[in-house]
Amino acid sequence: MFRIASLTILSAALLAACSTAAVTPAKSPATVMNGALVGPNQMTLYVFDKDAAGSGKSVCNGGCATNWPPLMAPAGAAAMGDWSVVTRDDGSKQWAYKGRPLYFWVKDAKPGDMTGDGFLNNTWHTAKP
Repeated sequence: MFRIASLTILSAALLAACSTAAVTPAKSPATVMNGALVGPNQMTLYVFDKDAAGSGKSVCNGGCATNWPPLMAPAGAAAMGDWSVVTRDDGSKQWAYKGRPLYFWVKDAKPGDMTGDGFLNNTWHTAKP
């Protein structure tokens, strides 16, 4: 009888440990600094008006992506909350916030710079939470 009770308690403890590990939230691909979304490098992120929100695509490729590098997502990245993953023309993955793909601006020199806001006839904007 003692052995069965011990096994039952041990099984319950193992199940509780597994369920606790399973609910650990995934880390967000960006954080907020000075009211703007920033990447892991603390550099400002931007959205592009020509990207259709929720389309799952980015229209900034080639030379555009040279100046506006995408916030890349790892191959196994999955949507979570307001975050989704879009597939770029070359098949790589990019993070999107509320359906809008996110980019850095090559002319931002240091964390906190927002020199891309309003660029190109006001089609680029600082990404905000």
